[in-house]
This record gives sequence, C-alpha cells and structure tokens, in this order.
Amino acid sequence: MNADKSLDLPQLVKITTRELRLTPNDIPDSTKAAETIKRLLSNLATITQGIAELRNQYGTGHGRDARSAKGLQSRHAKLAVGAASTLAVFMMETYREREQQAPRDVG
Repeated sequence: MNADKSLDLPQLVKITTRELRLTPNDIPDSTKAAETIKRLLSNLATITQGIAELRNQYGTGHGRDARSAKGLQSRHAKLAVGAASTLAVFMMETYREREQQAPRDVG
C-alpha cells in the first residue's frame, strides 16, 4: 500500500490500524478483556493526535526555528517519544506476527 503524502499522522495511524485489524470493531466481544483491549486501541488515536498537536505547536517543521519549542520541557518530549515508540513497536510486532501466521504460497 502506498500512502498519500498529504496524509497527516493521525490519518496514517488510522489507516495502519485498520490494515492491521487493530480497530475496536475487530475485537470480538467474546475475547477475554475485550472492553479493556478496545479501550486501549481507541486510545491509539488519542496518542497520535496529541503527538501531532505537540509537533504542530512546538516542532521545527514549517520553517520554524528551535525557539518555538520554548516552554516545552524535556519530560514532555520524553512522554511524546515514549508514547510514539510504544505505538510503533506494537504496530510492527503486530505486522510481523500476522506475516508469520499468513499462509504461504508454495510453488
């Protein structure tokens, strides 16, 4: 799948979670702790929206200099990086697990 370069971070995460079948609707109600899993997956969108908002307000993109980050402390940056890396690792591990479980063509 090739992503449209005009998509923002929350849109890309939404597409990726849909492709990986990680949306709350993909979790059967009969699954153990289904409500908890669904709530955690719903929070993925909240995490990415918050990271995108921080980047827009404090990031150096769009021609801004590093002074635009004034007022943001390193603990805030660590929170954003930690949340983003946790999300990225979870998605990659899900992708790899699904790839390993996929039936292989023999030919």
